[in-house]
Amino acid sequence: MATAITNAPGTAILKPPTLDDLVERLGGVPLSRILADPAPGTATESDVLDAERRYNRLYELVEGVLVEKAMGYRESLLAGALIQILRNFVIPRKLGLVSAPDGTVRLFPGLVRIPDVAFASWDRFPDRKVPKEPIPSLAPDLVIEVLSETNTGPEMERKRGEYFRSGVRLVWEVDPVERVIAVYTPDGRSETVDASQTLSGADVLPGFTLPLDELFSELDRQG
Repeated sequence: MATAITNAPGTAILKPPTLDDLVERLGGVPLSRILADPAPGTATESDVLDAERRYNRLYELVEGVLVEKAMGYRESLLAGALIQILRNFVIPRKLGLVSAPDGTVRLFPGLVRIPDVAFASWDRFPDRKVPKEPIPSLAPDLVIEVLSETNTGPEMERKRGEYFRSGVRLVWEVDPVERVIAVYTPDGRSETVDASQTLSGADVLPGFTLPLDELFSELDRQG
């Protein structure tokens, strides 16, 4: 999208869009995470699936751009632990479904995100069944993002805004380095829970608690 800049008093000209503009809108993600083919601005949902098959990597779709999902081994350990913990709470109570780091969802037409972990109650599914399509239209109740080295602050801020606008009720951002979880709610409130504290499911998962020292101990395992 071209932007107007001032050329002289009372005169405005259009500034041609650049890759710098695109990167800024995407939240300052490194260029190494932006796929050049298809050309930025032209990608579709079918390209999301095709890119995964071709490159064995996960890409989100934002503004017609395929953006590689930031990943890492330590992050995957924490995501795996959270999936197990949440499933142990959710499944026996028949509350809904817990998806893994390749659980692609359509938040809005043309906007595809891939949370590291997500919980969606059965009420979020029109027929209360597992969706058959690879990219369902779905706003989970709880979204968990485990921060990777190339995730930027503006990128995560943009993601949170998209999640909440789509109907997500709770976002957890897990920081493996600082060993804290930042908790965000749609009303703009946030709090940080550290490894000495216990995380709760609030009104999204009433009765759910998780001592964070148990979660982050995954990073200290030894053989």
